[in-house]
Amino acid sequence: MLLASAVRSVSTVGLGRRAASSIASKYSKAAFGAALAKSPQTLNKVHTELTNLSTAIQKDQEVASLLSNPTLSLQERSKGLQQIFSKLEGSGAKKDAFSDVTKNLLNVLSENGRLQETEQVIEGFNELVSEYRGELTVTVTSASALPKDILTRLETTLKQSQAAQAAKVVKIANKVNPAVLGGIIVDFGDKTIDLSVQSRVTKLNNVLTQSV
Repeated sequence: MLLASAVRSVSTVGLGRRAASSIASKYSKAAFGAALAKSPQTLNKVHTELTNLSTAIQKDQEVASLLSNPTLSLQERSKGLQQIFSKLEGSGAKKDAFSDVTKNLLNVLSENGRLQETEQVIEGFNELVSEYRGELTVTVTSASALPKDILTRLETTLKQSQAAQAAKVVKIANKVNPAVLGGIIVDFGDKTIDLSVQSRVTKLNNVLTQSV
């Protein structure tokens, strides 16, 4: 299968966080390529399916547990995925079967023991879809939700950047992560602007460690 062959050569031994993210990107690109190769309509369908799955991960403990539990056997993971497909496809007249691309993606992740990276893979896929559509999604991460007026001011400033001016549509998304402590982290395209308190604390710790 196209998706499986695209990621077959990836080694999963002794990988750090950055390498793991790189691997997730390979799955994202393989799924994107497989969907687009079928048709733009298939790409849209896969995008919708993965968006629904991402929502389920956040709201459904059973789904989240299946994808994050590294102790499950391949057989248990396969059975769990079938249950997820059935749950998200609906029932009766509203039943909408998952595309082969989406099922293949999750099955390959399961076979390779990478289900824990599903959310990263979905994020990467969404970025590729946005790029394909000429969209630029700017993710602003903060310790707590930012007021609307601040997001509006950030949007106005960011739209003046070269990356934003080259895009057809600019979207601002506020992601909450208490670990940043304060300040913000802005991600857009391949750029990251880290203005968080956590970044300053880390730099201070590094300086203190080197001074000892």
